[in-house]
Amino acid sequence: MISIYFFVVFLQYAYIGVGNWLEKMTRVTRDFGDTMQKENVAAVSCDVIFASSRFPNYKIGANNQIMETKDDPKVLSMKEVVARETAQLLDQQNRLSVRDLASKFEKGLAAAAKLSEEARLREAASLEKHVLLKKLRDALESLKGRVAGRNKDDVEEAIAMVEALAVQLTQREGELIQEKAEVKKLANFLKQASEDAKKLVDEERSFARAEIENARSAVQRVEEALQEHERMSQASGKQDLEQLMKEVQEARRIKMLHQPSKVMDMEHELRALRAQLAEKTRKYLRLQKELTRTKKGGENGPYLYELEGDETLGSYLQVQPCSDNASEVSKRSIQWYRVSSDGARKELISGATKSVYAPEPFDVGRILQVDVISESEHVTLSTTGPIEPAAGLGTYVEALVRKHDTEFNVVVTQMNGSHYPTESIHVLHVGKMRIKLCKGKTTITKEYYSSSMQLCGVRGGGNAAAQALFWQPKQGHSFVLAFESERERNAAIMLARRFAFDCNIMLAGPDDRAPLGT
Repeated sequence: MISIYFFVVFLQYAYIGVGNWLEKMTRVTRDFGDTMQKENVAAVSCDVIFASSRFPNYKIGANNQIMETKDDPKVLSMKEVVARETAQLLDQQNRLSVRDLASKFEKGLAAAAKLSEEARLREAASLEKHVLLKKLRDALESLKGRVAGRNKDDVEEAIAMVEALAVQLTQREGELIQEKAEVKKLANFLKQASEDAKKLVDEERSFARAEIENARSAVQRVEEALQEHERMSQASGKQDLEQLMKEVQEARRIKMLHQPSKVMDMEHELRALRAQLAEKTRKYLRLQKELTRTKKGGENGPYLYELEGDETLGSYLQVQPCSDNASEVSKRSIQWYRVSSDGARKELISGATKSVYAPEPFDVGRILQVDVISESEHVTLSTTGPIEPAAGLGTYVEALVRKHDTEFNVVVTQMNGSHYPTESIHVLHVGKMRIKLCKGKTTITKEYYSSSMQLCGVRGGGNAAAQALFWQPKQGHSFVLAFESERERNAAIMLARRFAFDCNIMLAGPDDRAPLGT
């Protein structure tokens, strides 16, 4: 009896330990429930409160009765929570934007997944509870047959308590199964809502992309229009600037015309500068000639003659005696030559037999040489270098080439080799096809460019040779014309030769054999 008594006491303690163990296995603590609430509430809605899903807590009351502790009346059931959350989601779907709605559905889907996992864990714990209760009932049944009396009654009471606990566990399992179905429905609903939200997001994204593309095309069209407007503005601005520059130049020209004193002052300054330059050039040439005579004085003896004058186009050269032993130049025979700059070619200048010679455009770039011959002596003089072109003459001629006809005021000094008695002003017309000499409205002569026409500078004639030219319109008919300045004379020669060259005619002086492109 004592052993049976101890066995029953042991069985009671074992039952209490199993009950506590079952309580721990079947109970989800409030802290864990609060933790789940904190994890899940923010994922679905700030108003969602999940009750702690757990098996009821059991306590041993008087007479070893199993008593279930009542839950907090404020805690809602899982079904009510799911229904309320669904209603809130449906209400929020109408208020939230597409992007926020998709985010909410994603979070709700994650919360549903967590609930499903929690339900699976509860189901596994419930299965383990059933197994333990069955083992406990079997142990009590086997113990029932071994005891008698009061101990047997205690065992039967324990068996009844285990069966009641099994019934309650079965009811709880039914509730859990129902809650699991609700959770699955909620998960499916959230999943479908998430897919719908994704579709809406995709539609909104495609619509936004289309709007962005339309905006880009509109911006591009606006930029192209602005660029075109800017180009047109720049073009018009450039034209306006050119017109303004022309107007400014014209205004300056008119202002200069109304201020002749300044123009005259500038002309006087230019003349003074030209005179100074010419004087320095003469001094330079004189010093260079003296240096040359000094170097060669020991070889050829003392120099008897020298060339005086500027070695430039527009001036004249004159043979002058430079020694007391030199005879007069007029008593000696003189002949001028045109020598290439390298000295390889020497050409006689026909008719240049005077002591004065004015270089003409053919002589530019060539060395001029003169022979002073007597019965006993033969002196050769030459320029120190090639004849230099006149400053600004080429630009002046290029400006005249653009005209169809250019007029020069001239005076006829000789006609057909004889002195012309009158000194009235004539006009020489140099055109692209012909040359014409007029006096007033009367045409003296007019000839087209031909191989019989000759034109060159006067070869002799004193100090005025630099302003005169020889013109032979045709054989047996010739003129010597004096111009207003050396520049006009050389420009007329160059212009006529340019136009004749365009007609494949080489216009030169008597017996000249210059290259066609000279």
